[in-house]
Amino acid sequence: MSKPSGACNPTRASAFVISITPFGQDGSFDEDGIRSHLRRMANAGIGVYLGGGGSGEGYALSNQETRRLLEIGVDEIKGKVPVRSMGKEPRTAQEMIDFVAVAQDAGVDATQIYSLDQGHGHRPTRDEIQTYFDDVLSAISVPAIISTHQSVGYQVPVEMLADLVERYDVIGINCSHQDMSYLARIVDAVGSQVGVHVGGPHNALTAWSLGATGYLSSEANFAPELCMSVVEAYRAGDAGALTSSFGKLLRISIAFYGAGGIRATKAVLASLGMAGGSPRKPQLPVSDETAGELIALAESLDVHAYPA
Repeated sequence: MSKPSGACNPTRASAFVISITPFGQDGSFDEDGIRSHLRRMANAGIGVYLGGGGSGEGYALSNQETRRLLEIGVDEIKGKVPVRSMGKEPRTAQEMIDFVAVAQDAGVDATQIYSLDQGHGHRPTRDEIQTYFDDVLSAISVPAIISTHQSVGYQVPVEMLADLVERYDVIGINCSHQDMSYLARIVDAVGSQVGVHVGGPHNALTAWSLGATGYLSSEANFAPELCMSVVEAYRAGDAGALTSSFGKLLRISIAFYGAGGIRATKAVLASLGMAGGSPRKPQLPVSDETAGELIALAESLDVHAYPA
């Protein structure tokens, strides 16, 4: 049995935004909007994942657009904050390998390797999961972060994660599950070797108490300074500032997700005259009324989206 690692060393604490991809009202790929948005993230000091299947609308991007998005990200923010590629859940190892090749050519610092999603409700066997990760990780040369995500309907076994960390250039684990016993076992197995981040801010304090490194956030697309203030308060050991910032972040998260997630985030940013753009079909924008209500909530919490 692994020895519990204890709380995270505050100096290691960090957060990453799963960046939105701004589009025009006609669905066009908005390079200027992307650059402006990424400058906001870099100014706040938060790490960035690009082209994610959720907040980044990776499923709505063409291969050419994905390549361009990663190139823009590297051009705008590499060297200022960590810039990583995320992509979307793959059906095959080759699909993931092809994505990583594009990311590597673009010059990202690291890339996430999503768990295998066979589709149609199917779940891979343990041997199939192992073979998938071996096939991908043995074929790439950019540092990798392994994702174990509830969206695929299974947990990557902790023993497998530890083995992959030992044998390949794996620098992190992104754990997006609500099972905290699973997170604790991951931290105890590999937390002293690699960064461990949880999906979403709601588990951030629990994650730190277990020894994880930090959290991933969609909320930072609206308020990156708020997201980083939670990290900074934890680093400083300031309990009052930590609980105040964290409480605001949770209220923003609950409201924005309840109103439509990144559809709401984009509408709010657009209403404020900032680069957010529109969602790309099949997602549709939320109403101006909804955006106004979210802006009013943010103002009541003294949370603001600062321009780049």
